[in-house]
Amino acid sequence: MGAPARLTREGSLLLVVDVQERLFDAMDPEHREEMVKNIKILAAAARRLGIPIQVTEQYPKGLGHTLQELRESVGPVEPIAKVAFSCCGAEGFLERLRAARARHIILSGIEAHVCILLTALDLLAEGYAVHVVADATCSRRRENRQIALDQLRQAGAVVTSTETVLFQLLGAADTDDFRTLSKLVK
Repeated sequence: MGAPARLTREGSLLLVVDVQERLFDAMDPEHREEMVKNIKILAAAARRLGIPIQVTEQYPKGLGHTLQELRESVGPVEPIAKVAFSCCGAEGFLERLRAARARHIILSGIEAHVCILLTALDLLAEGYAVHVVADATCSRRRENRQIALDQLRQAGAVVTSTETVLFQLLGAADTDDFRTLSKLVK
């Protein structure tokens, strides 16, 4: 663990935070559909490349569950229910990361300035390399999202994009994985 570095398949984990039914409609309409599309790309890549996926849900009793289209994309992953804004405050969350032998957390979801920010700060404090996928995050207001991304950079997280993550994980163009997954971003 330690400072952010280049992503590799081994030791990476995709974390999808709180993309839930009742939260989604409140998000910035200019970014929310793009966010879902990009999380689906990241999930397809993770599943194809054997990268573990974790999903969280903030107070699902009141805010609903993960969007159906994302549940289908991530596959048979049991979401971790939480009430803490940071995923690290959810019972069993850090244990799951350790069990997956994750060192690099690919972070996506909502809201960028609350749960994404606080989760990233806690993960950095725990020694994880955190890669926040900017185009796979959203907030209700564009300004809050931008402030969060700036703060995350200052704190030591890598702020990146879906395509950058995808091609870092692929590593080369002469594979069946590349031929399959590169079609998702064309």
